[in-house]
Amino acid sequence: MAALLLASACAFPHLVVAGAPPVTGVAAGSPAEVSSARPALLVFTRTAGWRHDSIPQAVATLRDLADQAGFDIVHSEDPAMFDDARLPGFRAVLFANTTGEVLDPVQRAAFERYVAAGGAFMGVHSAADTGKQWPWYGDLVGAWFKGHPPGLQATEVRFESGRGPDGLQRWRVSDEIYNYRRNPRAGVDVIATVDESTYAGGTMGADHPIAWCHRAAGGRAWYTGLGHDPALYADPVFRAHLLRGLRYATGLSGDC
Repeated sequence: MAALLLASACAFPHLVVAGAPPVTGVAAGSPAEVSSARPALLVFTRTAGWRHDSIPQAVATLRDLADQAGFDIVHSEDPAMFDDARLPGFRAVLFANTTGEVLDPVQRAAFERYVAAGGAFMGVHSAADTGKQWPWYGDLVGAWFKGHPPGLQATEVRFESGRGPDGLQRWRVSDEIYNYRRNPRAGVDVIATVDESTYAGGTMGADHPIAWCHRAAGGRAWYTGLGHDPALYADPVFRAHLLRGLRYATGLSGDC
């Protein structure tokens, strides 16, 4: 399987391998080479709306965590990656601070087939502010972004079912805190909530999920609403939270 993934990845145009800047539009030069025979993950950071300053930190962090878990990272902003030839070469597809309508109907259909065949999705922060004209994606991510209070605010994150790093139950964090169009709890397994009494501008009430996972459309999906602030990616708790998500999405762990 690893050799097949390597062969597939080396055949892909429009790729950016770990450490290189993203390619947008058409690819230039020869196809990128993956440095080893390890399975690959696609980190997709295309934006068709607000562009987060934390995208470089998100990519670098996901690269480090993937390396710990035994994966190579392919980073791209080229929507042409989403076709039936390329997608099966990836263990999981990670949307890191994407925004807006980043895929056309043909590319959307290819991604739907990838997930239906057992592919996996991981979303970070504004992955929930993506694909709002794509109902299937809304179900995959779990809930769409509705709005957020201005600026960064300190809040208390409460991990459920022992899913905090080293059993951590409560974590004080400063970030941009999303409100969602719906509470996703009925359709997902909630990992963590935020306590709206600890900051201003929450609109979801006493039950405000901020991270969750679920089996979705034939595959796996994991999402966290945190990740706006570039500084957060240096926080060991957040990094452990992302690593747990990566392990779930890639099938290394059955518990998100």
